[in-house]
Amino acid sequence: MDTTQLRRFVAVAEQLHFPRAAASLGVPLAALYSSIEKLELEVGHPLVTRGGETRLTKAGILLLAEARERIASAPPPPAKPSGPSGGKAKASKGKGRAPVVKGQPKPYKKRQGR
Repeated sequence: MDTTQLRRFVAVAEQLHFPRAAASLGVPLAALYSSIEKLELEVGHPLVTRGGETRLTKAGILLLAEARERIASAPPPPAKPSGPSGGKAKASKGKGRAPVVKGQPKPYKKRQGR
């Protein structure tokens, strides 16, 4: 089990609301749904009931305690570099279109029939 998936599951379990959990984690809602579904496939049981009210299932309650233990024992995630990103983008050095010769059709252009 991935610690990122476990952190997302714990956030959903604490909030019991997918949009609020996604906002608190700073991830898109679709990413949160997919990570919970992947975790459910890995466990083999549904962890959260979706529908009118979001609730934890029995398997979800059991996994919640184990997830908190694994998150606490896992090393902290590596810090993201705060330096500036890459340099300025450069224009391509292509020659562009060939010059148009008077009286000849444009290259790769079909002539219109009548």
